Amino acid sequence: MTFDLTSEQDQLRDAVRALGRRYGHGYFVEKAKAGEHTTELWAEAGRLGYLGVNIPTEYGGGGGGITELAIVCEELAAAGCPLLLLVVSPAIAATVIARHGTEEQRKRHLPGLADGSAKIVFAITEPEAGSNFHRLGTVARCDGEDWVLNGRKCYISGVDEAGHVLVVARTEDSSTGKLKPALFIVPTDATGLTRSKLDMEIVSPENQFLLYLDDVRVPADALVGESLDAGLPALFSGLNPERITVAAMGAGTGRYAIERASEYTATRKVWGGRSIGSHQGVSHPLAHAAVQVELARLMIQKAATLYDAGRDLEAGVAGNMAKYAAGEAAALAVDTAVQALGGAGMTTEYGVATLLGAVRAGRIAPVSREMILNFVAQHVLGQEKSY
Repeated sequence: MTFDLTSEQDQLRDAVRALGRRYGHGYFVEKAKAGEHTTELWAEAGRLGYLGVNIPTEYGGGGGGITELAIVCEELAAAGCPLLLLVVSPAIAATVIARHGTEEQRKRHLPGLADGSAKIVFAITEPEAGSNFHRLGTVARCDGEDWVLNGRKCYISGVDEAGHVLVVARTEDSSTGKLKPALFIVPTDATGLTRSKLDMEIVSPENQFLLYLDDVRVPADALVGESLDAGLPALFSGLNPERITVAAMGAGTGRYAIERASEYTATRKVWGGRSIGSHQGVSHPLAHAAVQVELARLMIQKAATLYDAGRDLEAGVAGNMAKYAAGEAAALAVDTAVQALGGAGMTTEYGVATLLGAVRAGRIAPVSREMILNFVAQHVLGQEKSY
């Protein structure tokens, strides 16, 4: 057992950290409040190869795994730039296409995802079903050589930045008559696909949308994989990378908040010549938050290692635990940082309160803490399914 990164992974961490700090949280907040996107940071990360670290080399990527992509997510977040679309496009879409797409789909989409010139977002959640794919109302029916999609999706990130959306729908199994999941790569400018922006109380340069699919017609090769049988494996192959990279982003955000608060409390002097950080009432909560973040980082590393080793079932358990731990730790770290800074903690200038909405959302999405506890109770503790 080793907790050391390889030399290449260490170099990646250092390089991404340097890139993130050149932009910094001020850049992130400025873009978000102006209603703009982090276009410059994304483009530079793509040119440097950081967006495609988990994509096979034959399609322009770095040939690494989710371990490397988690490093990218964490270090950019630790620099104050938590980019949600890293989770959506390289982690989910690229993984699904690389693992289950046809060769033509891989050649068409992966090079652009690797260099950052293209983005593919992910649409599974629905107003009535949430993320329960057993109850999805979006249906695809075969019409000649085409597929026609109808349904609604909600909380879909970054549709305004992407050329395609990976839509989870249900199709009828001709042998059983039952509906089964299938994934479709749909152009965001497809006829019949419309969107409505959701206003969120989160400081983020990435927007959330409702999607409406009204007789959206796509060709046969929009179906991910060689047949409908690829649907369920393809869907699940994207969920573990999603959990792991979201957790990495949360851990990085927690690190950022603790670093900002520690710098402040080590130098801020109010009573006499001692810093406020010398008082245990200030330092102990920060230390506690730091412990929780570091514990989450260990579970993230375990989950990513298991996933990259092809141990999907074990990675599923570890990935869910990592997401839970990191979501709780990030929320604790940011809240503790705000408290330690006092009034300054609520200002935009000090750059911690700007993360309150995001870390609170991290306890809900992409899967809620309660659903993770249900998963652990059932699959780890052997309890009867509660829902």
